[in-house]
Amino acid sequence: MKEYIFGQRNGIYIIDLQKTIKIFKEALQFIKCIAENGKEVLFVGTKKQAQDIIKELAQKCESCYVNQRWLGGLLTNFSVVRGSIDRLLELEEMREDGRWELLSKKEQSKMDKVYKKLSKNLGGIKNMTEMPGILFVIDSSKEEIAISEAQKMNIPIVAVVDTNGDPENITYPIPGNDDAVRAIELFTSKISEAIIEGKKSRIEKGLGEEKKEEVPSEQKRTLSSPESEEKDEEAESHPARSSV
Repeated sequence: MKEYIFGQRNGIYIIDLQKTIKIFKEALQFIKCIAENGKEVLFVGTKKQAQDIIKELAQKCESCYVNQRWLGGLLTNFSVVRGSIDRLLELEEMREDGRWELLSKKEQSKMDKVYKKLSKNLGGIKNMTEMPGILFVIDSSKEEIAISEAQKMNIPIVAVVDTNGDPENITYPIPGNDDAVRAIELFTSKISEAIIEGKKSRIEKGLGEEKKEEVPSEQKRTLSSPESEEKDEEAESHPARSSV
C-alpha cells in the first residue's frame, strides 16, 4: 500500500485521497458498464459495521449480497451452493402456499431451523442464477477467501483496501478506511448508484433498438399501402402506347 499512502503522523498512516478519487472514479465507470451489459454485481461485506449498509444498498439497486458469512466454494463450487439456494426457495414456497401448515409441529420446528440458517447465509444471493460479473468488497483483508475465489474464477474485483491491506491482484483497489461507517456508506452508495445508472442505460438502449426495428416496418406498410397498390393496378390496365 506504500504507493497509496501520503504520509504518516503520530503513528497513523494517511491515505493519498487524490489517488483514491482517481481509482474510485475508474471503478464506478467499470461497474456501470458491467451493469449495462446485464451482468450481476455481488456486494461482499461481512464485518459488523458493514452488514446493514451492504444489505440496504445492494437491495436498493436490486443486486445480490453477502453480509454474514462467506461460504467456502460460493464461487468455485457454485453448483453445490445453488442446490442449497434451491432448498431455501422451496421452503419459502411452502410457507407461502400453505404446505407448511400441513406439517406437524415437530416437523415445522425442524424445518424452521433449516429455513432460518439458509435464509441467514444465502438470503442475499437467492436470486443469483449465474456467476457474478464483478465483486465489490468492503475490507480486502477480512474477505480474503472471497477475493481468492474470484481470482480463481477470473472475476474482476473492486475492493476498499485499508493501509494494512494488500492491493495485489485486485482489479480496482480503492485506498480507504474500511472501518469507519461513513466511509463504508459513501463507497457503497456510489457503487449502488453506478449500478442503477448502468441498468437504466441498458433499458434505454433496449427501447431505442425496438424503435429502430419499428421504423423499417412502418416504411414497408407505407410502400405497400392500398393507394400505392391501386396505382400499380391502374398502370398495368393502361399500358403506355409506343409511338410508330
